[in-house]
Amino acid sequence: MESRTAVVLDGSSLTVGEIVSIGRGERAVTLDPGAIERCIASRSFLEEEVAAGKVIYGVNTSFGPMCNKIISDEEIEALQVNLIRSHAAGLGDPLDPAVATAVTAVRLNTLVKGYSGVRIELLEALAEMINRGIAPYIPENGSVGASGDLTHLAHLALGVIGEGQLFYKGRLRRAQEVLAEEGLTPVRLAFKEGLAMMNGTAAATAIAAFAVHDARRLLNLACVTGAFGIEVFAGLDDAFDEDLHRVKPHRGQQHIADTIRLLCRDSSNVTSREGIHSLIRQEETTGPVYETSLTVQDVYSIRCTPQILAPVVEAIDEATRVLEVEANSTNDNPLVFPEQRKVVHGGNFHGQSVGFVSDMLAIAVSTLCNLSERRIAKYLDVKLNQGLPEFLIAGTVGLTMGFMGSQYLATSTTAENRQLANPVSTLTISTNAANQDVVPMSPVAARKALRAVENAKHILTLEVLVAMQALSFRGIDGLGTGTGQVHAVLDEHFEQYDNNRVLHDDLVRFRSLLFSSNLLDDLSGYLN
Repeated sequence: MESRTAVVLDGSSLTVGEIVSIGRGERAVTLDPGAIERCIASRSFLEEEVAAGKVIYGVNTSFGPMCNKIISDEEIEALQVNLIRSHAAGLGDPLDPAVATAVTAVRLNTLVKGYSGVRIELLEALAEMINRGIAPYIPENGSVGASGDLTHLAHLALGVIGEGQLFYKGRLRRAQEVLAEEGLTPVRLAFKEGLAMMNGTAAATAIAAFAVHDARRLLNLACVTGAFGIEVFAGLDDAFDEDLHRVKPHRGQQHIADTIRLLCRDSSNVTSREGIHSLIRQEETTGPVYETSLTVQDVYSIRCTPQILAPVVEAIDEATRVLEVEANSTNDNPLVFPEQRKVVHGGNFHGQSVGFVSDMLAIAVSTLCNLSERRIAKYLDVKLNQGLPEFLIAGTVGLTMGFMGSQYLATSTTAENRQLANPVSTLTISTNAANQDVVPMSPVAARKALRAVENAKHILTLEVLVAMQALSFRGIDGLGTGTGQVHAVLDEHFEQYDNNRVLHDDLVRFRSLLFSSNLLDDLSGYLN
């Protein structure tokens, strides 16, 4: 554990990649000294305001529509624990411990900005949990993302105070036992701290960070499978011509065209538009109309890959930007500004931005799946696959089925992702006695996006296997510089499917290789 490089949390520079790496236990965390000083100043000013008898929401008032109920000084600490216990009311499967740890990291990073008025003891307790591999138990259902991800973060806070359950060393155990085993003391919350823990967007942000991080790997793989499709089906080169894409200058479109052109560079399998004219004319027969056997234009799943994936690139980039803004924002209420000598009540806890880009990401991933599924269909359909065996069968056709059954995986999962592409951030339902009358459903949108990404991994895994099977028939002579290198890496793990083993096992193995290993990391010169 000590050998892990630490991410310095300063409230301003946390990236999506760091959120994921902290969650997966690859990085530790440490607190920026300057941030600690800001937090000390913030807490000191808040204590002065309370001592002066100022009425501050959630500090010496109750919550939500009960905010007009003023709490005596003797009960303001009990108020914080009561808030956590009452709102730790989630149900459903727990978030994966890696995601739950990322939630902790995001919440900690927002608190260290220094505008939440919490004590250093609380910040240090959260950091210790992360660094010691202790993950909160957070049921996935419960929050609407309006006054923050209240239910999710209440479960996080519950573990901090030694109640509820925590994940530790692969097991779910009583929080008090885990903290005692690690020599940690449950935090006794002071005023404002329960609210500060809960009143933010960390759950939706962390979940969506995992979705967008893995979506980028999906996009890279979609470029590889797009390039393989061009190689296998001898696609025409002018669909990726620089001038073509220069005159429709969507940034994402140009990125995909450039990437695929680089992957296929020096390929002898790609058909030259310039060379096809004479070949067609050599086939000319008598009469006013004749039909060439050569392809004049490729189908859209080959030819329009840059145009189809263009908004996917841009959606992933925009989601990354928004999530990094959110992860480095102060998003609770009220906020403490010691230099300006004021406490401000507002709505920074509202997760509309996170919900919106999560929905956008689900649409983008569904679009990527549409493209992959259509190419899989082209590979397998003997009427479309340009001379490849039916269903890419390596044995006796009819006696063996090849990839026939696996196509249902692509078809059904693509359909599911199309359903998941429907937005949820627009589906506001008034709650909390109409206090929260417009809510973004951002935790739901984030979970939906992550589900779509996990589904898409199934489809892209199958397309990689199908493309490798097709290349085992076509041969790999003449592959481009990039596609040749990718094929060489994958081929070390690939064996032509001949119906003598269960295909599920190949899918499981390749899914792990593609998404849970560094198999393709050496190809960063082609993929970014």
